[in-house]
Amino acid sequence: MNLNSNVRPEEMARITTKELADKFIDEQVAEIKKQVGNGKVLLALSGGVDSSVVAALLIKAIGKQLVCVHVNHGLMRKGESEKVIEVFGKQLDANLIYIDATDRYLDKLAGVSDPETKRKIIGSEFIRIFEEEARKLEGVDFLAQGTIYPDILESDGVKAHHNVGGLPDDLKFELVEPVKLLFKDEVRVVGKALGLPSEMVDRQPFPGPGLGVRCLGAITRDRLHALREADAILREEFDKNGLNGKVWQYFITVPDMKSVGVRNNARYEGWPAIIRAVNTTDAMSATIEEIPYSLLHHITNRITSEVEGINRVLYDLTPKPVGTIEWE
Repeated sequence: MNLNSNVRPEEMARITTKELADKFIDEQVAEIKKQVGNGKVLLALSGGVDSSVVAALLIKAIGKQLVCVHVNHGLMRKGESEKVIEVFGKQLDANLIYIDATDRYLDKLAGVSDPETKRKIIGSEFIRIFEEEARKLEGVDFLAQGTIYPDILESDGVKAHHNVGGLPDDLKFELVEPVKLLFKDEVRVVGKALGLPSEMVDRQPFPGPGLGVRCLGAITRDRLHALREADAILREEFDKNGLNGKVWQYFITVPDMKSVGVRNNARYEGWPAIIRAVNTTDAMSATIEEIPYSLLHHITNRITSEVEGINRVLYDLTPKPVGTIEWE
């Protein structure tokens, strides 16, 4: 399969088995070696499905010629940056640059409540950090991206919304996009064939701005911490109860509002945690997953007793339309 083509051949079989995935991997390893030669490749490694599979594929093809940059913007879910370091830095021995930009991001976002402004700050700051790292490196001629086929179909061949789409013109890279003719389900099959852990390959869709659009309104560190902890409990309980394979996307949002609650026989104010659990095939519409009440009671008890600052748990019953999947 030609890396330079932006059109999926009609005769290309859907990758559904390990055998087909292995064949694809062998083809792409050969294509990557042919395209890159002895050159260096730069990749923004978010820890998401697409960038992780591209990283594993490139490591298999060119090893240390790949430079992975993982920027922790402080808006990751619990344990995600640690997982990237564990899998790529330790297990796969990748050439990994880890940047903890938490303070840089949260200082820029302080007091900003408008969702669109938050998104722009998070996106532009990523480009600045990535540009700073790119300029420190010498001899990098290639930029790898986790473009997949729906991105091409939706944007006429240009992944305009991609994180590194706004790099300055003087940073001229040739693109390496080995999974750009694959659909998401195929990328997951390839990732498993490459030996990536299931929690990385089967990871839910996660917005580029991360928890920044789930910590509603102006982000504060204490509310962001509460959101991260509550979200980790939700994910743990869904995993334990077999809902991780049944529900397409599930997460917590925490709004910037408080209500009165009771703890240790005293009144105190806390935030509500809102559970969102939806099923969809194309993200254009979504239905609400019916979660057993016994499990919702258990999750509520855990969140309100284990997470500092949260005193209510709500369940969002709104389908799309009328409600979007994300709140912001």
